Amino acid sequence: MPGAETFRASADAYDRWVGRYGPSLAPMLIEFAGVEPGMRALDVGCGPGALTAQLVKRLGATNVSAADPSEPFVDACRRRFPEAEVVVAGAEALPFADGTFDAALSELVVNFMSDAEAGVREMARVTRPSGVVASCVWDYGGEMTLMREFWDAAREVDPKRGAAQDEAATMRWCKEGELAELWRAAGLADVRFGEFTARASYTDFEDLWSPLPTGVAPAGAFTKSLDVEGQAALHDAFRRRLGVGGDPFELTARAWAVLGTVVPR
Repeated sequence: MPGAETFRASADAYDRWVGRYGPSLAPMLIEFAGVEPGMRALDVGCGPGALTAQLVKRLGATNVSAADPSEPFVDACRRRFPEAEVVVAGAEALPFADGTFDAALSELVVNFMSDAEAGVREMARVTRPSGVVASCVWDYGGEMTLMREFWDAAREVDPKRGAAQDEAATMRWCKEGELAELWRAAGLADVRFGEFTARASYTDFEDLWSPLPTGVAPAGAFTKSLDVEGQAALHDAFRRRLGVGGDPFELTARAWAVLGTVVPR
């Protein structure tokens, strides 16, 4: 997975980076997918459990399973939801029987799969016929403010490396309509495409910046790779582009969403 190794950082660092959008984003994905009480659902690429939390809230922990290839994230998710089944596994090889779930969801994961079509086919395999497979990814090149302003600042500080590592350039399936193409290629029917606007609040710019030097996610890996002067330059360029400082602020982030139904076998 491109950049997947950068998610073997602490769950706390992830929670303070993109994880803080989870409480806003996850309910929208669940509503979009039509997940209702009484269903059994799987969270693929669960991370520390932002989507898992909302599924547990709606369905109860015993009706929720989750999988992620990062052991630190799985450990965190298990601690947070001890009654849910949480396993170490990538999307391309899910350890569940055919047709186990009514719905399989993934949040901000498809673009990190080593083989996205195989991963979506696996999600469909473990979902019952006529069940739902749904996902969302960030609009890296457009209105995901946090990411877009970060990578523009990175390009300013180190033009060559910033351009090469910009997630708008490196990530597939993150432009409008691309997820729908992937879902159809994976054999799903009744494919629908949509968009969400998630929100996150920060006490000040340092609250936003603090997880980046830990190396979490591709943005953190880029930050950590810089020397002290480079990190200081990136810090200042990022803050200037966001136009924020020592006061509380909120950022919005657009995500593209898709769902499809599993064709009876």
